[in-house]
Amino acid sequence: MGSFEVEWLGEVPYLEALALQERAVEARQAGRRGDRLLLLEHPPVVTLGRGAHPENLLLSPGELARRNVGLHEAARGGDVTYHAPGQLVGYLVVDLDARGERDVHAFLRRVEAALIESLGAVGVAGFRVPGRTGVFVGARRKIASVGIGLRRWVTWHGFALNVSLDLSGFDAIVPCGLPDVEMTSVEQLVGDCPGLDARVRAAVSDAFQNAFARPRVRSCGAGRELRARAAAGDA
Repeated sequence: MGSFEVEWLGEVPYLEALALQERAVEARQAGRRGDRLLLLEHPPVVTLGRGAHPENLLLSPGELARRNVGLHEAARGGDVTYHAPGQLVGYLVVDLDARGERDVHAFLRRVEAALIESLGAVGVAGFRVPGRTGVFVGARRKIASVGIGLRRWVTWHGFALNVSLDLSGFDAIVPCGLPDVEMTSVEQLVGDCPGLDARVRAAVSDAFQNAFARPRVRSCGAGRELRARAAAGDA
């Protein structure tokens, strides 16, 4: 089955992370690297998935720019979402063909299950809502969004888990195109606990190792070094 690495990259601008993912997918397809989970945060940015509807963006591009919020299209499934520091973003680069698991829906359910396990480790009871991708803590309270892309059966993009971010940023959009849904966060549910972001990262790392049954983990704080390697084509 090969290796599964978890890498913490810190805060990475969206377009820089996109380039890193491109390199990572190429490396996985060429067999230079195994399956990976890239964990990071983004500066404030709104991304539009392949299924995005214009009416779900509530502020104009000019107003977003005035508020120093980026706006980018994304080659993932789903509608519109918001990223900012305090939200843990996970980009999964996994070769489904090599696993003999050419089932995107099963992959999405596995990602959701790993997020639910992660939340349970920090005292939050998450669950799925039938017909809606992501993780919820109430029928209309969403804590994690999931949207992936696929290239020759290698996945990219992934999930966004709200940990300690300022939730008012979601006022710029209709999150995931669901007008009846309110976004929440781990911090909102358990309080402002010391080291909460690091605890959630550790829980996510453990849960995704369990979910993808890999023997090896590499957690890197030196994000700049990793991104330099990506730019050199060794990502």
